[in-house]
Amino acid sequence: MSHHFEWSSSGPLIGPQSGSGIAGIKDPSVVFYNGAYHVFASTAQESGYSLVYITFADWADAQSSTFHYLDQTPIGSGYRAAPEIFYFEPQKLWYLVYQNGNAAYSTNTDITDPSGWTDPKTFYPSEPALIQQDAGTNAWVDMWLICDPTTCHLFSSDDNGQLFRSSTSLSDFPAGMGAPVVALQDSQYALFEASNVYSVGNDTYLLIVEAIGSDGNRYFRSWTSDALDGIWTGLAETEANPFARSTNVVFEGEAWTQSISHGEMVRTQVDQTLRISPCKLQYLYQGVDPTATGDYNTLPWELGLLTQTNSAC
Repeated sequence: MSHHFEWSSSGPLIGPQSGSGIAGIKDPSVVFYNGAYHVFASTAQESGYSLVYITFADWADAQSSTFHYLDQTPIGSGYRAAPEIFYFEPQKLWYLVYQNGNAAYSTNTDITDPSGWTDPKTFYPSEPALIQQDAGTNAWVDMWLICDPTTCHLFSSDDNGQLFRSSTSLSDFPAGMGAPVVALQDSQYALFEASNVYSVGNDTYLLIVEAIGSDGNRYFRSWTSDALDGIWTGLAETEANPFARSTNVVFEGEAWTQSISHGEMVRTQVDQTLRISPCKLQYLYQGVDPTATGDYNTLPWELGLLTQTNSAC
């Protein structure tokens, strides 16, 4: 994989619908499946977070597509945020993993049927002791699930410089999730939240984690490993050589955001291995008008698309 990344960015493609009362659309997860994009995201407003699903064949049609608010489904109302979508091939089920104060999930046989999601279940009976101890006053956030041929690994963050990982066997999943361990640590803002982990082939895994830069803007750092429970080695992981930051993104038109924040690779292989091609990556991210002020939950986050412009392939 490249040790230096360059990107172009679209303008905002998905934002709150007018009249919805929602301040921001955030934290997207996306797969391209059966000729359509399927985007799951957080809806943010002063009163809290929920989830939304939209599907469309072309990015130009995303904002005009139907927004399916998942609090109207068995997923229910209350705190639901930061979704991840994948197809768990051994059970022939779609999984939506999200946070609800715990690490939660719902399942569905049909990704296109919002009413088909099950009631939330959690991977743990309560917040694990290590996370309680290490997060301090910060939150346990941003669950991310990926499986290798034998084991499923759950990554999560504490907004306090630590990336956690826990695991269960592929055959036991979703039951049997073990106690978390610290997979990577750094200072609080250098390893903040919003981790993604992917298989990029040749027994190589790519990790990206959101950081808060010296200028206060969000960006991504990256690492690789030869195993999901292995040692993570820096790839493009500095402010000067980031994975994705406003400094290595060229905007089509006006630079509408200075933060490149919580998002997801566009995946065309949708199963639990989260295999992506390392060629010409596309990344759906959240950005925000740099002049916006106010409480974090009321900021007008929107979704834009990065496309890698210096792929070696």
